Amino acid sequence: MRTLTDMKNQVVHFRVHDIYLPAIQEILNVLHGNDILEGKVVDLTDSGLQKNAFAVVKVEGVKNFVIVPLERVIDLVSGDET
Repeated sequence: MRTLTDMKNQVVHFRVHDIYLPAIQEILNVLHGNDILEGKVVDLTDSGLQKNAFAVVKVEGVKNFVIVPLERVIDLVSGDET
């Protein structure tokens, strides 16, 4: 049986949702903040000004829709337009 002393300087595994500090959002931003996601636009806000408009995007594997400012969309992927 391992003691607390035995754990020091050992590599361990744990789930992101079990992190106590810092905030999970901070960890995800550091590890994946520059990753590029792909999703299908399902709606657009009607702000009247494009720079203040947002895209409502369905990203595969993400339960909720993702809201992204249109000015931050990197590119449009060609493909199924249905």
